[in-house]
Amino acid sequence: MARLCEEFTLCGLHSGDAVRGVGSAGPDRVIVTYKDRTVTVYKVSDQRPLGSWTVKQTQKITCPAIYNSQTGEYVVVHDNKVLRIWKDEDVNLEKTFKATLAADVHQIHTLPDTEPLVLFERGVVRQLDALLSAPQQEIESVLSEDEVIRWSDTLLEAGNPVLLFVTEKDGTFHLYAQKLNPNVQHKFKLCSGEAIGCPLSFVLSLEQEGTTLMCLYSSGCIYKMQLSLNRNSAEKEQVLPQSLLLKLPSCADSLDHAAVLVLDGTHIAVLGAPHSLQCTVKDSLSIWNTRFQTLQAWKEFPEGSCGQLWCYSGKLFVPHGKVLTVIPFTCETSSLAAVLGKLKPPNAAEVKTVSTVVSWRAMLHDEQSPELQETVTHTPDKSEPKRNLRSRKSQVVRTQSQPVSLDQFLTEIETGTNEKIDEQLQQLLSNLQKHNAQLIVAQIATNLVSRCKTQVKFYPQKVLVQLLQTRMLSYSLCPDLVAVALDKADYFLLQLSLQQFPDIPEAVTCACLKVFLSVSDSDLEKVIVDLGNVASYIELDQSPSKAEEKMQIVENGFSPVLLEEDSCDVPAGKQTHNPSESDVKLTCPVGLKKAALLNEILLSSYSEAFLLPHLKDLSVPQVVLFLQYMQYLYVKYCETVNTELPGERNPTVNQVLDWISLLLDAHFTVLVMSTEARGLLTHLHKFIRSQVKFYSELSKIEGSLQKLHQLKPQKSDGLYSIEVIELF
Repeated sequence: MARLCEEFTLCGLHSGDAVRGVGSAGPDRVIVTYKDRTVTVYKVSDQRPLGSWTVKQTQKITCPAIYNSQTGEYVVVHDNKVLRIWKDEDVNLEKTFKATLAADVHQIHTLPDTEPLVLFERGVVRQLDALLSAPQQEIESVLSEDEVIRWSDTLLEAGNPVLLFVTEKDGTFHLYAQKLNPNVQHKFKLCSGEAIGCPLSFVLSLEQEGTTLMCLYSSGCIYKMQLSLNRNSAEKEQVLPQSLLLKLPSCADSLDHAAVLVLDGTHIAVLGAPHSLQCTVKDSLSIWNTRFQTLQAWKEFPEGSCGQLWCYSGKLFVPHGKVLTVIPFTCETSSLAAVLGKLKPPNAAEVKTVSTVVSWRAMLHDEQSPELQETVTHTPDKSEPKRNLRSRKSQVVRTQSQPVSLDQFLTEIETGTNEKIDEQLQQLLSNLQKHNAQLIVAQIATNLVSRCKTQVKFYPQKVLVQLLQTRMLSYSLCPDLVAVALDKADYFLLQLSLQQFPDIPEAVTCACLKVFLSVSDSDLEKVIVDLGNVASYIELDQSPSKAEEKMQIVENGFSPVLLEEDSCDVPAGKQTHNPSESDVKLTCPVGLKKAALLNEILLSSYSEAFLLPHLKDLSVPQVVLFLQYMQYLYVKYCETVNTELPGERNPTVNQVLDWISLLLDAHFTVLVMSTEARGLLTHLHKFIRSQVKFYSELSKIEGSLQKLHQLKPQKSDGLYSIEVIELF
């Protein structure tokens, strides 16, 4: 089966046909060539540009840029004949390598670990190195007059590159296959006409039988043509035999623009054709199974597409509307039952429950214990050999200490007490096997949470903590666990969930943050919370003697006194400070346990786009309290030389700054209008301004030192000399 995953936008476009080409530029990178004057390299997973280059306004890019993996260079052609070659560190495209060729270039192709091939408009193929050694070498013409190249691609045959391209002249299409070693060119004629329509899109496929060319015609039919490229000499023009691979549902009108790509041995992607006869939107992306002739997945584009489609690293790139969209996909081996929708799900009654129960009978007689076994009360077997009385008594004693099965434990969860469930869980966990442990733990947690939701008075906190401490759960396996912990205000369970679940949604993270900010420090006194190393950098600062001592210390350019804009020129002895401001700065606004809980929020994973809407639900007192705590952490970072706090689970300075920015973005207007936040914002503003001044002075010193380092040492004529160096 095949499916299309959740899409995301790589970049915006001026129009749907603004992209000239998309090519691979390494792992998780693509190079996008626009039809105007720009080439941009994007990191796909981060959806951000890594570099962008533009030609002059009088110039125009006429060929999609490619990335040469052998040299780490980019190559593009503008104004049909001018080659540009550059690297990532090059900023200005006008200062990069330039070569003017003797003929117009149609496209440049590259394959892994091979030299790029340049295809000229008149059908000649040259290696890039050979062109760079003599850019003005004469380029002959292979094609006849008015014969135009419509498509081209490359492949490796026996380790040697082969470039194939399709031409059109007066409605007649030909396929050329150009080999370079030896230099041989084959020519084939493609079928076309009113019966099958006009060829729209081509794609190469390497199969066990050899190289195959697939062609999508305007009639909605996809034909498959087997290529024979093992001849060493060029023969007369041949007509390629073709066989129907797939017939797409077509509307009354024939297709005018479409694209086809091969995803794997049995799946193809089609863009620009309807996915069903009832489809009113022609521009849709669909995945078809060519073995069973069935539709696997589809996605419609009501805003229209231009028939451009690329595929790299399991992702489809489609320009449509005014965006370039990336659509990940997955293809699995299909069976006929699954394709026809007749694959039955496994019957729960037929599937034995996974259990890791010890079989004493198997151990006594050295029998191989089955992997999946249900434990039931022992009943004598007629075929069982007779034993003496002593052996039977021993067996009864061992059977009584036999661990419970998973079925028995799940039954106990429905009606048992907390103590009984805790006792049996310890027995079950001690006998878990690695290959099925995660599934068993997830099933137990799901059943426990289901009972907690139906029975308000039932809450086995100790059992849930034990399940979390196995480190086999995730939010996806049991999403209701965090919801129950929020409902019960179980701060320790929420802390463990934030520590161990990497897939908690942003909405749930904000719900935990609201609970942590709402609880008072007095209510947390009797609650168990993992403090970590919080006490090592909070309790020390709450000591009066330490606070007075720190007022006189200036470390790493930080002064506890908030400097005014022009206070850098005031002597240190004449500077005054407000004791209240110093106290606010040196005192943590929350207790130790709340600080440990808030640290888990700062350490959690999130996406800014999804987190911001939920942060707006915080009240002004909650936002102010959280900002005060993060301000305190930032002050602590500035007091240390290595900008790190002691302990393992402490947020970094970048995480603190990111969360401060997120809160200010989400509540900027409210904070500016709020009276209770005015002092905090003023304090943050003055502190950041003093830090900016400090780093500005450091930058000046750095520049002066670099200038001194560049000066050549002067020769001294005398035995003694004095030099005066002024730093500005």
